[in-house]
Parts: sequence; C-alpha cells; structure tokens
Amino acid sequence: MNPRPSKTRWWILALLFIITTNNYFDRTILGILSPVILDDLHFTELEYGWVNAAFQSMYAFGFLLMGWFVDKAGTRTGYSVAITVWSLAAGLHSLARSFVDLGFWRGLLGLGESGNFPAAIKAVSEWFPKKDRAFATGIFNAGTNVAAMAGPPLFVWMNGHFGWRTCFLITASTGLICLILWWTIYRVPRQHKWVNEDELAVIESDPEEKSEVRVSWGEALRYQETRGFALAKFFSDPVWWFYLTWLALYFSRVRHLSLTEIGWALPVIYLTADFGSVAGGWVSGWLIGRGWPNGKARKVTMGCFALCMPIAAFAVAVPQTWMAVALISLATAAHQGWSANLYTTVSDVFPKNAVASVIGIGGFMGGIGGTLFTALLPGYLIRHFGYFPLFVMMGGFHLIAWTCVHFYLGEMKPLSDRKPVTV
Repeated sequence: MNPRPSKTRWWILALLFIITTNNYFDRTILGILSPVILDDLHFTELEYGWVNAAFQSMYAFGFLLMGWFVDKAGTRTGYSVAITVWSLAAGLHSLARSFVDLGFWRGLLGLGESGNFPAAIKAVSEWFPKKDRAFATGIFNAGTNVAAMAGPPLFVWMNGHFGWRTCFLITASTGLICLILWWTIYRVPRQHKWVNEDELAVIESDPEEKSEVRVSWGEALRYQETRGFALAKFFSDPVWWFYLTWLALYFSRVRHLSLTEIGWALPVIYLTADFGSVAGGWVSGWLIGRGWPNGKARKVTMGCFALCMPIAAFAVAVPQTWMAVALISLATAAHQGWSANLYTTVSDVFPKNAVASVIGIGGFMGGIGGTLFTALLPGYLIRHFGYFPLFVMMGGFHLIAWTCVHFYLGEMKPLSDRKPVTV
C-alpha cells in the first residue's frame, strides 16, 4: 500500500498551462505585430478594429457552442476539437492578403479558441477539490501571461528574420503537438491509470459533490448565478482584450516606441500579470483555509483587485513611459487575479456536469462585451478623441462587474437540489 497521494492532478494542470500558453500565442501575434501587419496589408486602425470584431464575435458565439459541446462530449473530446480548429485557423493566417482575408481567418480562430476556458475550467473541476480550484485556475491561466510576456520579443525576432506569416505557421505546429499530448494523457480521475486511491480521495474530498444534481444548458440559464457570472464577464473581459489588442499600437502611435522597444515593454507588463493570476487564486484559497466562507473569500479578493483598476487608468495621463508601463502592469495583474476567482465561482456553485456550459454562457457575454468595447468602439474613439476615454472606461468596468457578482452570486453556495431562482 502507498499511503501518499500520487501527483497526477498536477501533471494535468501543467498540461492545461502548456495548452493555454499555446492558445494565447496564437491570439497575441496580431496585436504584437499589428504595426507591421497594418503597413504590409495597407489597412487602417478602423479596419483593424473590424478584424478584431470578427475574432471577438465568433469567439463570443463559439463560447455558447463549445461550452455545450464540452459538457456533452466530455472534456477530452471537446478540448481536442477546439485545439484542432484553432491550430488550423492560426496557420491559415499566413495566407491573408487583405484585412478581409485576415478577418475571416481571425473569426475561425476565435471559434476554436473559445473552447479553451470551458474545457480547462471543467478539467480543473474534475481534478481538484474546491479549496484548490482558484489556485489551479490561476496556475493554468498564467499561461495567458507567459504567452503575452514571451511573445513580444520572440515574435519581433521571428518577424525580423522570417516575416510575420511564419509566426502563425509555427504556433499552428505547436498547437498540433499540444493536441497529441492532450489526447494521449487526459482521462477523468477514476479512469486514469496514474491515479492512486489516496489522490482520488483528495480529488473527491468535497462531500456535496458526491450526490450532485444534473443541470442542463437550458436549466443553467434559469439561475441568477449564471446571469451574475455572465454580466461580470461582459464588463470585465473587455479590459483584458483592450490591453491585449491595442497596447502595441498605443505604444507605437502615442508613446512613439519602436517595435523592438515594444517587444521589451510588453513582457514586463505580462510578467506582472502572471504574479497577479497566481496570487489571486492563492489568496482566496488561503482565506477559505482560514475558515472564510467561499463567497466571502472570493468577493473580498475580487473587490481588492477591482479597486486597483481606476488607479491603473491613470497610465494614459502620466508623462513618462515607464510610469505608464507600471500602471498598465498593475491593471493586467489585477485583472488576472480577478479572473482566476471569477472562473472559480462557477465550480463553487454549479455541479461538474454544468461547469463548461455556464463558462460558455459567461464567455459569450464576455465576447459580446469585447466586440463592443475593444473591437468596434475603439476604432471610432481613437480616430476622434484618442486613447484617453478608452483608458478611463476600462478603469471603471471591474467595479460594475463586482457589483453584479455581489448581488447575483450571493453566498456562492452549491446548488445541491434547490430549485432554480428566476428573478
């Protein structure tokens, strides 16, 4: 007999981290190399906004589809389909000859990449007890920042030596490697040959989940917790998309940095975001370990991060570029700490069989918010008013989102067998 739990869940988490990193490499290339791509394909910031709108709108629609599909087909199959679609779409970016071509492949990429978070959050709920889920989510979600941190110098170098089209082909190839690893390694805990009884006892240590009810996609819509999560995503997701999509152009056109300087400024920002992602999950888990109820621990942690965002919005007004970098770093770190906890509220409340569906509904609303506030609106505002109103707007969205969490998610207690609330 082996009295010590195996560590398979941590290997699964490492795999989720690697796949999420690849996912964000694919989506960040355009933002990083946007000054070069706009010049090469001869289109403007307004048309660039339409390209991003194509991604965001399909990303939003894809969340609804992928959330349902992952719950229906299972985490292993659902994630495999998503990885295949986004990897092929990334490679096809290299064929673009106009902003219309680029927008089409960008939309296909958004459809595939929408499967990442429903599948990854569902995998975390299958492999980790509740007290560890925010921390685990923070770990794999840190892959988004690793990609955003390593991508700028890497893709700037690759663009200088091979051109921007090659960047998309390489990340498409690494995506297919991720697909092979996922399909080969992933199973649910009770079917995985690497898991011993002691680790299984840790994974299944939440007694209320042993008799969880089944909640369909349609039934999930009837709960106010679903609407609270979706509204919080609608207001908070655009902030991340704004920094991810427009930051390189802001530094180039307003702060007058060269592509090489941008390639070194962005990693600083997203390295800080990495710390925020992990710290956000750890803090709420630590509070729960100290006896705090789940709802109180999540809300206090998320509230602290939300209060950082108005301070960070002053980045647009400070005179020195290093000051702007520091304040934007605060914004990205706070958002990622917020996001690690927001995602975990779903598995706090809903049974595992509905996690991907609820994540998909929230992701759809986040994608709609992203389309409105970081794809369609910025092109108009920048042309007429510059970046100032955008930074101010992004500074207030998390406070609105926290209010939605507070009133709609309540104490974040498990549904168990209580009836849906339809207010």
